[in-house]
Amino acid sequence: MNAFLSTPIEYMKGIGPSRAELLQKELQLFTFHDLLFHFPYRHIDRSKIYKIAELRADLPYVQVKGILSNVRTLGTKSGQRLVAELKDDSGILELVWFQGHKWIKDSLKSGMIYLAFGKPNEFNGTINMVHPNLDDPEDLSVKKYLHIMPMYNCTEKMKARGIDSKVIMKWIHAIVSDARFEISESLSPQILSTYQLPGRKASLQMVHFPTDPKSLALAEFRLKFEEFFFIQLKLLRYKVKRHQLFNGIKLETIGKNFNDFYNHFLPFELTGAQKRVLKEIRADVKQGIQMNRLVQGDVGSGKTVVALMSMLMTLDNGYQSCMMAPTEILATQHYETIRNLLKEMPVRVHLLMGSTPTREKKKIYQALEMGEVDILIGTHALIESKVNFQNLGMAIVDEQHRFGVEQRARLWQKNKFPPHVLVMTATPIPRTLAMTLYGDLDTSVIDELPKGRKPIQTLLRNDSNRLAVYGFLKNEIQKGRQIYIVYPLIEESEKLDYKNLVEGYESICKEFPEPTFQVSILHGRMKTADKEFEMNRFIRGETHIMVATTVIEVGVNVPNASVMVIESAQKFGLSQLHQLRGRVGRGADQSYCILMSDFKQSNEAKLRLKTMVETTDGFKIAEADLKLRGPGELEGTAQSGVLDLKIGDLSKDTAILGLAREAAQKVLDTDPELKKAEHEGIMRYDALYRKTAKWGRIS
Repeated sequence: MNAFLSTPIEYMKGIGPSRAELLQKELQLFTFHDLLFHFPYRHIDRSKIYKIAELRADLPYVQVKGILSNVRTLGTKSGQRLVAELKDDSGILELVWFQGHKWIKDSLKSGMIYLAFGKPNEFNGTINMVHPNLDDPEDLSVKKYLHIMPMYNCTEKMKARGIDSKVIMKWIHAIVSDARFEISESLSPQILSTYQLPGRKASLQMVHFPTDPKSLALAEFRLKFEEFFFIQLKLLRYKVKRHQLFNGIKLETIGKNFNDFYNHFLPFELTGAQKRVLKEIRADVKQGIQMNRLVQGDVGSGKTVVALMSMLMTLDNGYQSCMMAPTEILATQHYETIRNLLKEMPVRVHLLMGSTPTREKKKIYQALEMGEVDILIGTHALIESKVNFQNLGMAIVDEQHRFGVEQRARLWQKNKFPPHVLVMTATPIPRTLAMTLYGDLDTSVIDELPKGRKPIQTLLRNDSNRLAVYGFLKNEIQKGRQIYIVYPLIEESEKLDYKNLVEGYESICKEFPEPTFQVSILHGRMKTADKEFEMNRFIRGETHIMVATTVIEVGVNVPNASVMVIESAQKFGLSQLHQLRGRVGRGADQSYCILMSDFKQSNEAKLRLKTMVETTDGFKIAEADLKLRGPGELEGTAQSGVLDLKIGDLSKDTAILGLAREAAQKVLDTDPELKKAEHEGIMRYDALYRKTAKWGRIS
């Protein structure tokens, strides 16, 4: 980076130390370089000037021109607003500001012609414009970039200090038009030629101040490509280095345990997808290179059996395995399922959780070190310092997104050599997200449900249908089936959540009275022992209905449960709705998911519920969720790190991401250490991206 771009922003005309401190806190902008890479979130064509009489509340952002007058401050001190009028030959438009009154009022000049840009709104039957951008009539330089205008993110605190999108635009314009503005190329001549990319400097100028839509599209393509390229380069280098640094344990034998289970005790035929994934795992573990594989499988696709057979493969080679789950309910269920499947085999399976009695824990610790435990299943308790394996060969992490990076990494420290790592998720991950979050992992997909499973029918109902829904539930119970009724977390408040659940439980008990019906309740505030008691009653079929919060979202397996009722379904995200739906449809009977929803819904909620009714394909749902919510919310930016994208959009830029990954792979294939002269720019700029792709090293 040259000296000019390294200049602290306080030296920009109009910023100074005080504003610089604000920009640092609000947007993490410290230098001219940071300002340059503060990209517009959109561009608006400002070539058309509307007449005031043409304005309607349903119009998008528009531009009007007129004479400013009647500037005044209204309201009490705690609720003041600045109001002005803009007049053209067709009418008068009221302009309103609720923030930054003093700065804005001091800058306005009555009787002057202004261009006002903003969103028309209707208030008390008249059209106004709240917080419009006003172009200073004396600033002739504005005309140079009025045609396609960049719009920049600003916080409320910034606006209160007079820093809006137009002010940021002027600062960035000062940078790119300065004779000292130079920025070196980050991509090789071959990449620029192959993918027909414009130069870096020209792209940065054009993305802020495009001359036409075509030049803007080309500049955005180039900068998105660059951003994705360096993320993928980092991830792919992790993969190369892991193979170089970590010699994996060779698991070459398919022996008695695996074969006996497959030939004599497997209770159903494996699907083609399960067989394919097992072959991929088998190919990994016999190479002598540490496996680092992500297995994606929709709810009910049979990931647990794949995990078990992988652990039996490990046992046949004389090594131990462990399986870590995020909750005690899920860990216990895995333990019961695996122990039941292996009941006729001499495999030593143990369960270790936080609630395991101290005396029992000590026995397990000792047995582990003596090699007397073949498979250990548990929760976070597996990564405690007291847990030491004799020879851990495979570590399996279920629902991996619920564990932090450090928690997963601690499994490595349980062994002299890094164990093979298999991470599993029942939350389908869109291809773009998988390539970015898990770019250095090998990925397997179980995309086939076991034979005999019928697709779940999903129905959308509201309160006017409630009696009919209750009648349907009673019918299902008479057939010997069981029901889940799930209530949402309201405003992330445990108290409200609990109150909502209890009210629901009481109304269900009135509608389904004892002794004809038995109702269980399950929520996060219950003690572990009480949760297990209620869950086991339901599993054994002693209760007909389980009224619960989302504590049953992941992993609970009751094949006899045929109906999932989700109350206030509009309050749930798509991924969570799909996970909840996956609690039914696990047996051979027809299953149903009933989404109970209010009449009043946002457009986004309507789209979510429509998607749920139209498809049971988890990958289609995940793609829809990515488009609706964005990757940050989908995976949680607090953990991912990699999703702090400046310009790329994982929900829209799949094709660009694919090309960038292809380019990064080609570079590493020919020059893994980036020592060639043509890759000097790549090597230099790679350092700027070292804070990204934190989730790549999943283990």
